Amino acid sequence: MEQSFSYWERTAFVDHADVIVIGSGIVGLSAALHLKRQQPDLKVTVLERGFLPSGASTKNAGFACFGSLSEQLSYLKRSSEEEVLRLVDYKWRGLQRLRENLGDDNIDYQQYGGYELFMDHEESLAQESLDHLTYFNNLLKQVIGHADIYAVADAKIAEFGLNKVHGMIYNPYEGQIHTGKMMRALLGKVYDRGVLVLNQCNVEAIEPEEGYVRIKTSNGELKTNKVILATNAFAAQLFPNLDVVPGRGQVLVTKPIAGLKIKGAFHFDEGYYYFRNIDGRVLFGGGRNIDFKKEKTWDFGHTEAVKDQLTTYLNEVILPGQNAQVDYWWSGIMGFGEDINPIIQEVQPNIFCAVRCNGMGVAMGSLVGEEVANLVIR
Repeated sequence: MEQSFSYWERTAFVDHADVIVIGSGIVGLSAALHLKRQQPDLKVTVLERGFLPSGASTKNAGFACFGSLSEQLSYLKRSSEEEVLRLVDYKWRGLQRLRENLGDDNIDYQQYGGYELFMDHEESLAQESLDHLTYFNNLLKQVIGHADIYAVADAKIAEFGLNKVHGMIYNPYEGQIHTGKMMRALLGKVYDRGVLVLNQCNVEAIEPEEGYVRIKTSNGELKTNKVILATNAFAAQLFPNLDVVPGRGQVLVTKPIAGLKIKGAFHFDEGYYYFRNIDGRVLFGGGRNIDFKKEKTWDFGHTEAVKDQLTTYLNEVILPGQNAQVDYWWSGIMGFGEDINPIIQEVQPNIFCAVRCNGMGVAMGSLVGEEVANLVIR
């Protein structure tokens, strides 16, 4: 049955918007904010399927990172030096823009640095990475502005109480944030600019018409001049031709750990596992490489294989012998593709997309949102 809106609802909420943004994550809200900054009189509405932002924006690990040494090496093997540099520059500028837009206090930004761990069985990868350390420091200095980006930090392995770790590389220019506070701050910014955010509104179809775009939702039909699709991993549900596949990330947070030694943002196993300190606890996530096929899903939830591996690493590598207790479990859905660049383009007349952050939404999201907004208003 078609939704019947009252006159008041139509004139205050539903009537023709200049731009409708689908998805209230970091990309969607950044796009809405940039639209209003550039053209304050634009009528901008954001539609969100969930009670809170769905996907990954409030469910990620809160890493303000631009890539570990072995990640850069991996990119270099399948790309060019120029492309590696361009991607690091993009992520670095995106992180600075996020901090400028919202303020470090509002996102609880802490620059404790980032660490890459190499396990006992990864001696060859560790050596290969070390062999390229000076090369990448010289290369990335062009965009980071410092020459001491990556450094050996083996001495800190014992200091952090880690086990089964062969070596460690430190990056002082990476940090961590509270993604819940980040999203509240972003919402506050768009509210202040007069953007309307409608939650629990699932978009079922987007249809370009003559002179406008029709959006069919779970709450009725809306019309707009232009649409921005910012649903990341879920974009292919509406536009199957987009090269975006979902990747589920499973995450745990321990109960408070007395005398916690961990401090910083840590990665291992080519970035498929990641952990950090948060409020005297350890946040630990990853493991989708255990079964890529099973984790290529739009469904939130957990698998016993990943949970078992996370708890094993937690108690054998990160907090050995401490019998840490898990307080929270959750999962988030990220968007990936063969190309490690985001998709920012017009997919149909007056319908634009800004998706596929490849697990780097915190770093990329602010700029991705701005870029698609610039496409809309050019």
